[in-house]
Amino acid sequence: MRVISLLVSLVIMAGGLPKPLGAAELQASTIKAWNDYVRSADVQMQARLDGRQPFLWTDESPDLRLRVQRGEVVVAPAVGQGTRSVPNGLIHDWRGAVFIPNTTIERLLHVLHDFAHYKEFYKPAVANSRLLACNDANQEFSMVWQRRILFVNAAMEGHYQSHQTAVDARHGYSVADSTELREIEEYGQAGEHLLPPDTGKGYIWRLHSIARYEQRDGGVYLELEGIVLTRDMPASLRWLLGPVVNHLSINSLKTTLGHTRDAVNSLPARAEGLALCPNRTRTSAKPNLAGED
Repeated sequence: MRVISLLVSLVIMAGGLPKPLGAAELQASTIKAWNDYVRSADVQMQARLDGRQPFLWTDESPDLRLRVQRGEVVVAPAVGQGTRSVPNGLIHDWRGAVFIPNTTIERLLHVLHDFAHYKEFYKPAVANSRLLACNDANQEFSMVWQRRILFVNAAMEGHYQSHQTAVDARHGYSVADSTELREIEEYGQAGEHLLPPDTGKGYIWRLHSIARYEQRDGGVYLELEGIVLTRDMPASLRWLLGPVVNHLSINSLKTTLGHTRDAVNSLPARAEGLALCPNRTRTSAKPNLAGED
C-alpha cells in the first residue's frame, strides 16, 4: 500500500549515500529477526482487536486525538527512536495518523484499493502500479517506486499482498506484506535491469504495514504503521545518518497520509458503491495475525 512506496526514502540514505557500503545480501539471521519482529507487531495488533488496547493509537492520548481532529498529520516512532538493530540489518517502525472529515470508510477503501491509480495518487514516488488479482478481502498488486536523494537514484519493483478485514460497520484494518522486492539497477538508463531478490544495496528488503481506520466524529480516522527491513549502517556513520533517516521517515509517512487524504477528498460522488474488486479473481488465503487459528 501507499506506505510501501513512500517509506523507502527513510532507508535510501542508509544504504546508498556512502560509496564504501557497496552491495549487500540478505542473511538468514536477518530474516529470522525480521519474522520475529513482525510476529510481535501482530500480537500488538491483536491486543487492539481484543479490546486490551484502544483500537486507534490516537485514542491513547486526548492531546494526540485533538491534534489529529484539528487537521494535523501526526507521526511518531512505534518503537524506541524508530529504528531497531538486528543482525546485519535495521528495522524501521513508524506510525502516523490523519483525520479525513466528511467521508466514509467506503470512500477511503476505494482509494486504498485502487492500485492502478497509485501512480497518480502518490507520484512521483510511485512510477507504476497495477492490480494483479483480488477477491472481496485479498489483493495482490505490483508497484515500481523510485526516489532521488542527493547522489542516489534508487528504484525498486515489488509484488505485494494485502488483506482487508471489516471488524464491524465502523472499524476495519488492512495488513500488507511484500512478497518479492527487486532493485532496479541503472533505473531510467539504457542499461536498466532487475537484480535478483535480496541482493543489491539493501535499500529495502522486507515490508509489513498495518492500516487501521474508524468512522466517527463526522469522518474517518486513518492510521498507518510501516515496518521496513533494510541493511545495517556502519557504526561509524550512525551518528550522521541516524537523524537523517528519522527525518526522512517522518516526512515520508506524513506525505503518504496527506496524499491519501487528498485522494479521498477528490473522489467524485459516483465512487460511492463501486466494487473494490471488479474482477473477483482468486488470491492467496488470508494471512494470520499472531494468536489467530
